[in-house]
Parts: sequence; structure tokens; C-alpha cells
Amino acid sequence: MRMVVFRGNTPSLWLSMSVVTVQLGQCGNQIGFEVFDALLSDSHSSQGLCCKRENEAYQASCKERFFSEEENGVPIARAVLVDMEPKVINQTLSKAAQSGRWKYGQHACFCQKQGSGNNWAYGYSVHGPRHEESIMDLIRKEVEKCDSFSGFFIIMSMAGGTGSGIGAFVTQNLQDQYSNSLKMNQIIWPYGTGEVIVQNYNSILTLSHLYRSSDALLVHENDAVHKICAKLMNIKQISFSDINQVLAHQLGSVFQPTYSAESSFHYRRNPLGDLMEHLVPHPEFKMLSIRNVPHMSENSLAYSTFTWAGLLKHLRQMLISNAKMEEGIDWHVRPPLSGLPSLGKMSLNKDLHFNTSIANLVILRGKDVQSADVEGFKDPALYTSWLEPVNAFNVWKTQRAFSKYEKSAVLVSNSQFLVKPLDMIVGKAWNMFASKAYIHQYTKFGIEEEDFLDSFTSLEQVVASYCNL
Repeated sequence: MRMVVFRGNTPSLWLSMSVVTVQLGQCGNQIGFEVFDALLSDSHSSQGLCCKRENEAYQASCKERFFSEEENGVPIARAVLVDMEPKVINQTLSKAAQSGRWKYGQHACFCQKQGSGNNWAYGYSVHGPRHEESIMDLIRKEVEKCDSFSGFFIIMSMAGGTGSGIGAFVTQNLQDQYSNSLKMNQIIWPYGTGEVIVQNYNSILTLSHLYRSSDALLVHENDAVHKICAKLMNIKQISFSDINQVLAHQLGSVFQPTYSAESSFHYRRNPLGDLMEHLVPHPEFKMLSIRNVPHMSENSLAYSTFTWAGLLKHLRQMLISNAKMEEGIDWHVRPPLSGLPSLGKMSLNKDLHFNTSIANLVILRGKDVQSADVEGFKDPALYTSWLEPVNAFNVWKTQRAFSKYEKSAVLVSNSQFLVKPLDMIVGKAWNMFASKAYIHQYTKFGIEEEDFLDSFTSLEQVVASYCNL
């Protein structure tokens, strides 16, 4: 166990709690690789803009959290890789090994020769139970390597068959076997135009099952990330790799170490636990989104300077207008006036498309971070009436810069951001279900019409709860 302690105003690391990542399906494995790569390349970056000892404490905290003992000096990711086809896992393993910076464990993978054919029912009802013992055994071994275990970070898509079906099955098993450990699922929301004819069925089944067994769902919408690649990164031919690197950057900017309190120079011990505590105050509301500023190509960065006031002004407006990136923010959206009766507040919300929050966490990294003013996020008008801003808003800081940015800010938010996309997916799935389209592909693997109806009911309840904030 690493324990780094420094005196005075230098950070220290007290037994940082470890997170085990479970990568499921093509999407989960490809994103998982980019996340570990982003974490390690950032922690070894020479652009951290802080003293050597602080950088060492930062590196030690990152490693303890996401990597286990080194083999010949190479850190091993605390991860289990699961897919029903070998191709993507083989590619992922070799890319990690070729990086020379880190690798996956030799025995951390489970794959088969036959995929799930984009069928949630096949992943959940056939592959899941058939391979339950082998997969859970790999996860148990990974957990046992942790001196101090915080919980699971599960990466999956919700449109296909393996990531979504087996992902829901594995998450349920983790809830049964590790009921006291936290489970955060990072899920990729499919393109609105559609990649798979049955993606809306797969999505509602995934979401409704995860809502029962996961503690928080961190949602990334493919359409939004695609726009970031096109408009902010100026990428002409956008690949999945480009999209995954944007996702990894956002996730890294959340999970890399930050100080545990305003006055403290200790790094936070249990970021997964703190994240859940700050952002999920009620089990009915567990949808989280990430927004970050700045995000730009290397070329643009060379000609840009940032102030904390400017970054936070943009981030706050992105929150209240539900913009996913800096470009194209609607500056006309304003919070409803505090003190209005809740009914007036609600109708105003609808007119202005104001995005009401339950809880927000702002994470600031970089130069002069102590001077950043976050008062704008403490306005009671931003939040639901049943939580005081003092409980609904938190800020984490570190003067250690992230990636290539001298100053950067990220917002993790539990708000109404998904009401529209969720309502749309439920509506599309219901239209198909009402005409019995493709239902036979699910019933032949044991998912009955009753299961669909349960999923519709539970997600309509989620939409209603968020609408009524």
C-alpha cells in the first residue's frame, strides 16, 4: 500500500480507495482503454503546473485508485474485460501493452466466440447466466487485490446486446454480491438516428434494470459527443476513437485526484463515494451528466487564454440552458426568480427550457484555482425546492492542471437534462411494442411482454419525477 505524506502546504495521500472498472462489450472495452490511457498520460504529464512533490502525490493517488501492483515497472489496470467476441478484447489488450505505460492483467478478460446479435434478451438471459460464475470470479479476484475498495465503475452501451444485456445482468449480480459497495454505470446513449433497429427496446430494458441495481448512471449521449468532435475539436472524419477520447477526457477530469476540502492539502480518499453522496440524494434521481470547459484542438489552444470567471460563466449557462458544449449556448435562458411559488416556477421552466438541478458538483483544476468564484452555482433558483443550495452544490479543487489545459472546469450534474431524450426513446419503443414489432426476438429468450410493460412503467415514472422538479 502506497502512503505518501508531506508536511506543510504539499498534498498527502492517505490510503486512496481503489475502484474496479468492468468493461462490457465493444463500446465498454474501447472506452475503458481510452480512460486508463488518459488517466496515466495525464498523471505523467510534464504540464501539471505544480511542484515536483505535489505531482508525485497526485501520481500516487491516481495509481492507487485505478492501477494495481506493477509488473516490471508497468502499472496494471484494475479492470475486468468482458465481451462475447474476442476481436475487440484482443485489440484492447495489445494497444495497452504497446503503450508501454500500462497494461491489463493477464487473466482479467472473459470472451467467447459468439456475440449477442444486438439482442438484449440474449445477452441478459442466455450469455449472462451461462457465464455468470466465470465473470464474477474474475471480478472477485480483482476486488481482492484492493487494500481499500470503494466500488465499481461499469462501462457499457445501452443499444447493443452484449454491453447492455450482460451489463444489466452483471450489475444486478454485483448488487446482490457486493451490496455495500458503490456501483456507478457509465452508459452510452445511442445516436438518435439509430444504429440498430431494436436499439430503443435494448435501451429501455437496460435503463429500467440499471435503475434498480445501480447507484448512479453517468450518461453520455453519442450525438452530443459527436458535435464536440466536429465543432470544438474541428475533426473532419469523426471515428469512434475520436469520440471515445472525448469521453475519456471528460471522465478523467472527474476521477483524477482533487483536494479533500477547501483548506486541506490531502487528496480525496474516496472520490466515487463522495461523488454519490453529493449528487444522488434520493434513489429516484440517479441520472448524471458531465459538461466540461474548455474543449478544443491543440491548434486552437495555442491561441487561447482562459480566466476562471469566463470558464465558470460559460459552464453555468451550459447548465441552466442544458447545452452540452460551449458553442451555441442559449444566453436568453435565465433561472426563474427565487421566491416564486413552485407552480409559477414550473410553468416558467417549460416556457424557457430552464434546466432545473437536484445537485451539482464543479471540479476545478489548474492555475490560481483558489481565486475561482463559484457563487453563481449557489443560487437557490437553480435547484429543486426540497434541497438547500448548501446541500445541493459542492466544489472540488486542485492546482494541478489536467491534460493540456492550464485551467479547466468540469460540471457533474443531476438535473432534468435527460427528460427529452428519455421520453423520446420510451415513445419510440412504445410505438414498436404497440404493433408487436420484433417482440418475438425477445420472447424466445425468456423476456416476456410483461417485462417490457414493467420497463415502460418504471421509466415513465423516472420522466415524471424529473419533470416535477
